[in-house]
Amino acid sequence: MDLKQVVDNNLAKTNLGKVANYIPALGKVDPKQLGIAVYDLNKDNITNAGNADVRFAIESISKVIVFLYVAKQLGLSNVTKHVGARQTGFPFNSILNMEIEKAHYPLNPFINAGAIEVTSLIQPYNGKSPFDQIIQFAREICHDPQISLNSEIFESEDRTGDTDRSLAYYLKANNMMHADVTASLTTYFKQCSMMVTAISLANLGAVLANNGIKPWDNKRLVPTEVATYTKSLMTTTGLYNESGTYSSIIGVPTKSGVGGGLMSAAPNRFGIGIFSPPLDNAGNSVAGLAALEEISNELKIDIFQY
Repeated sequence: MDLKQVVDNNLAKTNLGKVANYIPALGKVDPKQLGIAVYDLNKDNITNAGNADVRFAIESISKVIVFLYVAKQLGLSNVTKHVGARQTGFPFNSILNMEIEKAHYPLNPFINAGAIEVTSLIQPYNGKSPFDQIIQFAREICHDPQISLNSEIFESEDRTGDTDRSLAYYLKANNMMHADVTASLTTYFKQCSMMVTAISLANLGAVLANNGIKPWDNKRLVPTEVATYTKSLMTTTGLYNESGTYSSIIGVPTKSGVGGGLMSAAPNRFGIGIFSPPLDNAGNSVAGLAALEEISNELKIDIFQY
C-alpha cells in the first residue's frame, strides 16, 4: 500500500491532540509529525514514509520489551505470579483498582504499577545493570543498534515522577515488590527514555507477529508462548482505557506510548510502527491511531480473522 498517502491523509489530525507536556522534555517535541513503517513478513521487507526515521522516546512501549525480556529470563509462569492480565478501568497511573479490590499484585504489566513491578524483577547479571540488560535486549529485538538513553528525558521523567514513586512505595509497603524502590524507579524511568524510531517499532512488532522469531535472521528470540501472551495483553490493555474501543475498530494487537509511538503486531503478517506526538485524552497518538485504522482496513489485518 502507499504509506505516503496514508501520511498525507492523516497528518492534519495532529491538530486534534496535545503533546505530553506533563513531562517537560516531551513538551518540546514538534507536534506536526507522522511517520509509518510496515514490516511485511511474507515479503521479508520493510517500507516506510513520513517521519519514520525520527527518534523519539519509547515511553510505555518499553513495557512490552521489558515484559518479554523478564518472561524470557524467568519464565512466563514466574512472572504471572507478580502481575495479572486484566484491564483496570482506571487511568494507567492509578492505584485505585488495587485499593478497591485489595489486589495482591498489579492487574496487568502495561499500567505503571505493573510495569514497575516487572522492571523490579530484573537483577544485575554478568556485571550488567538491569537497564544495561534492557537496552541491549531492546537493540536486538528492534534490530536497531542505535537505540540510546536520552538523558534529558530521563531527568525530566525523574523530576516529575512522583505519582510513579507513590505506586512503587505502595507496592513495597504491601509486600508486592521486594526490590529497592529507588533503583527500580531509576531503571523504569530510563527504559521509558530510550530513543527509537517507527522503523524500530515495526521490527519489534514483526518479532511478535512472527511468534518470537526475528524475521531478519530467522533466530528465535522469545518463546512462542511469551509472544502469544504478550499479543493478547496488547489487544486487551495496550491502549490504556481505549483498548476495548480500538480492539473493535482496528482489531490488531497494539501498544502505545505517550512519546507518540504505536507498535502493532498483525499475527503472521505485519509488524507496524507509527510515530506522531499529539495524544488524545487517554494518552494515545491521535493521528497515529487514525493512520493505523486506515492501514488495518487497507491490508485487511483484523486479528479476528485468524
